[in-house]
Amino acid sequence: MLRVRRVTSSLRRLLHEGAVNLDPVLEQLRVCSAEDQVFDVVGKNRAKLTVNHVSMAVGMLWQFQKLEPEIQRTVQLIRSHPQFLTLRVLAENKIALMNDGMLVDMLYIFLRLNVEPHDSLVQQLVSEAWLRIDRLPLTSLSKFSICLSDQQLQQSPLMGHVTSIVAQRLSSINDARLVRITYLKTTSSVVTLLGLSSPRILTLLMNSVSYLASPLLRDALISRAEHLLENANPFHYNNPRRVVQFLRNTKHSHRPLLEKCNKLILHNISNLDVKNISIITGLYQSLQFNNCDFRLAVKQRLTELIDSSTDHFSFTMLFVTLAPMASQEIRDRLEDTALLMANELSARQAVAIAETLGETQSRNLSLMNEIASVIQRNLHLYTSVEVTRIAQALFLMQYQNPQLFTKLRNILDDFLQRAVSAHEVIILNRVMAILPNTRINEGAISRLEAMVTQCNLRNLNTVAWTIGKWVRNDPSYRHNTPSRYVRLLQRLNLFAHERLRTADRLDLLLEELKYMSGDWFEEMLLEETMSTLERMTGQVNCTNVAELAVFLTRTNYLCPPLMERIASVAVKDIDKMHHSMIYDMLLPFSVLNYDPEQADELYDACIQRFIPHISSFDPHWLVLLAYTLSVADCFPEEMSREIFSIDFLRKLDTQLETLADSLNIRTRMGLMQLNRAVCLECPGIQVPWFHERYCQGLQKKRKSTVSPVQQQIHKMLGEVLGGINCVRVAVVTPYSYTIDFECTLDKHLQPLAYSRLSTLQIPDRGQVHWGESPVETISDGLPPGAHRVAVDFLNSKSFCKNTPHMKGEAMMKKRHLEILGYRVVQIPHFEWNSMELSTPDAWKEYLRKNIFKELSS
Repeated sequence: MLRVRRVTSSLRRLLHEGAVNLDPVLEQLRVCSAEDQVFDVVGKNRAKLTVNHVSMAVGMLWQFQKLEPEIQRTVQLIRSHPQFLTLRVLAENKIALMNDGMLVDMLYIFLRLNVEPHDSLVQQLVSEAWLRIDRLPLTSLSKFSICLSDQQLQQSPLMGHVTSIVAQRLSSINDARLVRITYLKTTSSVVTLLGLSSPRILTLLMNSVSYLASPLLRDALISRAEHLLENANPFHYNNPRRVVQFLRNTKHSHRPLLEKCNKLILHNISNLDVKNISIITGLYQSLQFNNCDFRLAVKQRLTELIDSSTDHFSFTMLFVTLAPMASQEIRDRLEDTALLMANELSARQAVAIAETLGETQSRNLSLMNEIASVIQRNLHLYTSVEVTRIAQALFLMQYQNPQLFTKLRNILDDFLQRAVSAHEVIILNRVMAILPNTRINEGAISRLEAMVTQCNLRNLNTVAWTIGKWVRNDPSYRHNTPSRYVRLLQRLNLFAHERLRTADRLDLLLEELKYMSGDWFEEMLLEETMSTLERMTGQVNCTNVAELAVFLTRTNYLCPPLMERIASVAVKDIDKMHHSMIYDMLLPFSVLNYDPEQADELYDACIQRFIPHISSFDPHWLVLLAYTLSVADCFPEEMSREIFSIDFLRKLDTQLETLADSLNIRTRMGLMQLNRAVCLECPGIQVPWFHERYCQGLQKKRKSTVSPVQQQIHKMLGEVLGGINCVRVAVVTPYSYTIDFECTLDKHLQPLAYSRLSTLQIPDRGQVHWGESPVETISDGLPPGAHRVAVDFLNSKSFCKNTPHMKGEAMMKKRHLEILGYRVVQIPHFEWNSMELSTPDAWKEYLRKNIFKELSS
């Protein structure tokens, strides 16, 4: 209260003094209502303009521009006005007279008015601000940091100085509002209070220093942001948006803070325009933060904005953000509008539209042709990164235009000759490898070979993939692998193994391994990678355990020491982990069918951690988590009742419309499998089986293929059982499991013939037709004492990569078939193809032994 009284009394004194000592030039500036009037005052009073006059005139020019939508601003007209040059010269001459706040404000506004960073005015303002930087108030420091970012100085020594000051003064950013006095355009008053809230100051500084912040400072900033956002004005959506941007820049997905920001953003969704929605959606995608409520709200808001997004700038952002989550009807409407606008799109807008068409797998050939035409007209304007994006977008669209691809290839080759960074050389080569009819010259190979030592594991993996494409496209590959490729691959192998052997920080290694995949990695590096990870077992903690678990799941590699460490950390530190980590952490135990020594403690701890937050999970995420638990034979009743409630299923159905096709299909399949598991293993919960029609649709769409091994097994079974009519093939069981072969044995273990002959029909294309229909469904009963036997051939996908250990889904299928009354025989591929079973008699004996052994005991 005392502070407010002091400020109020100070303002009264200022207003009183202003009334007595009126400044004629200031009075003329105050009554200006447009830029031309400001310039008229400047022109008439050029000789007597003081630093305050210049500051006010420049500030008013920017205030007028801020009131206009970005697309309607006239910054170029202001810059070209003769009196703007006058203001620039005067400002440069009066820098020494400016106070600290005015100095930073002038720099900020001149940059907003598109004065070039290399202009002498901007250079001198920056230099002077650097001299005063240690005494700048946080309000001015935050604005100065924005100016440095505008000039691409995020990683400069000057920004390092700012980062150091932020670390020292972070605790001084509190809940109080920081107030400064500034001149604004008003009709009656001379001065106005402009309050800058602490959240705004903090988030501006966070964004600016994000590239130089140490992990310690990053965590301190996050902690401060969490505290300040608690009491922040919920209608200021820019604060949480900047926090999300900070998390993206630091590659740190801090879920509690993300969820807090998301809640504030959702509170303001009806006030957000297309630009802000597009920015936030892009940030969420970078952080892999997929929130159901946000996607539904964005879909609704953007659909409302379709009619008002009539300019090319806003429509392009609308198209890019809405099309991937829109219904087909809305998508068609967007594509029709894009077709009408296509010829007027800018070069970069055309690239954005092309990438979205590739992402949505559009088949609108007219729109593709128009966008390709715009791109082709502007090829000379694109950077190397943009050309690679164009090539990838056209590849995803499966667009056919040999002339355009030839031009792209030539441009990429030209960029490649001039590229200096290893990353750019690698990306250019990778994109050129996907273009049709590309021939790689020795120069490209030499460039890559020279840059191998500058690469991390992810880059090395990209180079190996590129070499694979070159080899397959090289005509000489039919006879032998050219030595130039062999030499480069050998160099890759040596350096990659050396990099793994010298790695000593688990977090950095996991970052490099995050997107590693492909034949080269699995064949050349996977074993060494696992040895390195085992060596770092002691570094596994509650912050990186989920990322390690995801890597083990993705590589399909069973490593007991690492699995035990994951379980140990989870049991010990479960309270330190966000509940959203549970799914990733449990995935390898479920998928790889591994029970750690602390299995009961692990599952109990995880269930107790997420059950209180069950309502905060996205519907699709909760379904996938529940299915993961069901594979491990774990069925929390509260979770099952939540998922199979009408309200939840209705919400899930709404959310599925906004998900990418792959995630949509995966979630629907997960719900079906969970429904089946609960019906079979937890009948007491009384969940009905409601996926019969869905499964019938899958059966119709599924293209059944048969391997030579399955043909062989079918023939051998006929001989073992005394006739081909004693075997059914591709049988669909209750609850829609499909088994490869079925036979029935009576109580004396004698095969029973089926009433209809089942023959395996294989047309030339390799598509299977089993008898009169693709599948057979169990409908007839069994004679007393008879047993059904299910015989399934298990290929390599049913086992861990490094060991003949059966994975979770194959085990769950066996469990469920046994509940349905089957005696289950699973034939592992490595047993059937072994040297021990290399003759027809050995195969038949193997089948006879496995089919009859338990029933005869």
